[in-house]
Amino acid sequence: MSKYWSDVVHKLTPYMPGEQPKVDNLVKLNTNENPYGPSPNVIEVLKLEAAESLRLYPDPNSDALKAAIAEVHHLNSNQVFVGNGSDEVLAHVFHALLKHSRPLLFPDITYSFYPVYCGLYDIEYQTIPLAEDFTINVEDYDQPNGGIIFPNPNAPTGIALALDKIEKLLKANTQSVVVIDEAYVDFGTESAVGLINHYPNLLVTHTLSKARSLAGLRVGYALGSPDLIEALIRVKDSFNSYPIDRFASAGAIAAMQDVEYFNETRKKVIATRDLLTKLLRKLGFEVLPSGANFIFARQMSKGGAELTALLRQKNIIVRHFKVPARIEPYIRITIGTDEQSKILIDGLVEILK
Repeated sequence: MSKYWSDVVHKLTPYMPGEQPKVDNLVKLNTNENPYGPSPNVIEVLKLEAAESLRLYPDPNSDALKAAIAEVHHLNSNQVFVGNGSDEVLAHVFHALLKHSRPLLFPDITYSFYPVYCGLYDIEYQTIPLAEDFTINVEDYDQPNGGIIFPNPNAPTGIALALDKIEKLLKANTQSVVVIDEAYVDFGTESAVGLINHYPNLLVTHTLSKARSLAGLRVGYALGSPDLIEALIRVKDSFNSYPIDRFASAGAIAAMQDVEYFNETRKKVIATRDLLTKLLRKLGFEVLPSGANFIFARQMSKGGAELTALLRQKNIIVRHFKVPARIEPYIRITIGTDEQSKILIDGLVEILK
């Protein structure tokens, strides 16, 4: 620790992203990246964008990108906020909308960046335990709060919360913001975006990293009432007026507009997920129901850490979470191609012999 650090830095425990190994010939199933490339239209517009215009600043308001996102979701542009990946969007959400005198509520098993944001922005929070089956019980959130946030489907469990439960939560918490983090929603979970015009306290966040295969471009967005969006814009413009560069904007617009490719690739991921789930269950795995592009599973004869290590010896990388203790036996497996799934299953068959 350095004597030059501020007090807040000394107290921070940073988020640890999934490993990005620098090794060839890996079956990489640990960071929920899409196994299929982005729309061919994205590649074409990026080639065109590599022009003299790069000497100019991008549009600070990202108007063209907001319009493309609004059109897909049947909203107005003033209901859209964009940022450098959904993690940056979420950071602004915590800062602008979730820092209040009452504690922020989120599940005890969820996206591990949430407590990091709370530490960064000095936000009091309280974790709400998931049920025995790892589902969210919305009645548990019926208590004074400064906001509520959780992913739907949840991470790392992959379990989705039904839309009627989300609406019940919104009706019971009209005095605070409810944030639904829909990073994985496109793989079979019903979106809450359709509720936005009915509930001014609802904010929904999305990313282009998963279903639209643009993890490398870093684009995320939030959807909500103009009032909530204005709060995010005020924070963004006090931090970085140009979070979306010209490449990211052009590529994101092309990806949002190519609905046919989006539907084609996400259906492939869903089909592979369903097949892999069946194959794992045949090997004695307990697999939680997933509405995401990953599955959360455990094998009764081997622990999560041991299984992760044994798979790594076969150049197969999955993700293991040591805490909380309830999920220590589980591994999270990103859905890859059918070929990658076969390699995974073959490796597990050898391990379990």
